[in-house]
Amino acid sequence: MRRARRTKILATLGPASENPEMVASLFQAGADVFRLNMSHLPREKLKERVEMIRSVETRFKRPIAILADLQGPKLRVDTFKNDSAMLVKGQTFTLDDDKTPGNADRVHLPHPEILTSLEPGHTILIDDGKLRLRVKSVKPGSATTVVEVAGKISNRKGVSLPDTVIPVAAMTEKDRSDLEAALDAGVDWIALSFVQRPEDVAEVKKVARGRALVMSKLEKPQAITRLDEIMEISDAVMVARGDLGVEMPLEKVPGIQKRIVRAARKLGKPVVVATQMLESMITAPVPTRAEVSDVATAVYDGADAVMLSAESASGQYPIEAVATMSRIAEEVEQDQSYWSIVKTQSAAPEATGSDAIAAGAHQIADTLHLKTIAAWTSSGATAFRIARERPNSTVLALTPNIHTARRLALVWGVHPIRTKDASDIDDMAFRACKFAVREGHSEVNDRIIIVAGVPFGTPGATNMVRIAFISQEHAAKA
Repeated sequence: MRRARRTKILATLGPASENPEMVASLFQAGADVFRLNMSHLPREKLKERVEMIRSVETRFKRPIAILADLQGPKLRVDTFKNDSAMLVKGQTFTLDDDKTPGNADRVHLPHPEILTSLEPGHTILIDDGKLRLRVKSVKPGSATTVVEVAGKISNRKGVSLPDTVIPVAAMTEKDRSDLEAALDAGVDWIALSFVQRPEDVAEVKKVARGRALVMSKLEKPQAITRLDEIMEISDAVMVARGDLGVEMPLEKVPGIQKRIVRAARKLGKPVVVATQMLESMITAPVPTRAEVSDVATAVYDGADAVMLSAESASGQYPIEAVATMSRIAEEVEQDQSYWSIVKTQSAAPEATGSDAIAAGAHQIADTLHLKTIAAWTSSGATAFRIARERPNSTVLALTPNIHTARRLALVWGVHPIRTKDASDIDDMAFRACKFAVREGHSEVNDRIIIVAGVPFGTPGATNMVRIAFISQEHAAKA
């Protein structure tokens, strides 16, 4: 199935989309990657969901990526005597280690690591920022705050700490169990929530050991201050604008989004833009004009993928949401200004053989107006490097490794195909031409460019570029 766009679409599965026919319909509408949100999916149902997606993959004979999104640490206040209390602006309110039910003056905070990390002047946000407290003083076991934005506070509302680095790992015990279950089930990507430091990512990669690639969700100010280090160790990143918009001034989020997208493109690592992209389509069959512009902006910036959350997980119009997002991406990529913007933001290749060949393949394809760059790849690195160049050609990734093919389903412009490895140079060229025709990316009498490593099957050995002519024989064998 050939997509008419290069930007990929992630669709979250949930109550509105958890049966095989709906998953198949979402794939046909344009979903390239399916997200399993471990905040809501019981661990015991994870394998069943993965097998369901794999059955759709088998039906359509097209690699599909699966992303397991770990919940991460959820910081919450405890309960109140009357289930809630009203806070008044200017009053003092205490967070403490006393397990007695709370009232209008205080509440238990069941996270001692927070109480030891808070300092006077730090901001505390409650219930997605609906209430804002400012720390006045701290002593062992409690923190006294002043209410700056008042309102109702109730049982177990979430706590956000934009100014505080807390000494907790991004993975909880639940996350560790979910991670092992996800790896055993064979997911392709792991999304790590609430990353604060590169060590958080290193911890997950140590457990994953290459069985899945790790995507860092950038949703905390602390992550933005260490962005370069986090991006260096991550396999991919997500601009998680929901929580980022809670913990930072909203007006800063668009600039941060552009900064992250450009940094990821420079490094050649996939970047996903997420949260509230077509939010109104949870309950409406069409999006707002502002939402269309929001999706288009991410596509113009050259993001690898855009994501749907509740729109496809629990909304009333999941198929329409995916189809709408797909049409927006297709239209943007046909706009004349799209390619000038994308090329303006291209980064210079690194001083490696693989980068030089990827850049050279892009330039040759551009000069000769070739529709297809066929990349033979074992680990996927060759396809990643070519995609980094954002060529105006489809990147046909040919790999004997199904795990590589699935991971590449997330990457901009890459059309992954699983096939046996090439036996020699002639076989490599012949089958690349055959697949280019079969998949609808090139035609008889077209030329394609082929990138590979010799000897075949050696990861990281990209060292060859070849131009091949598609003949009638290739079409006959397609």
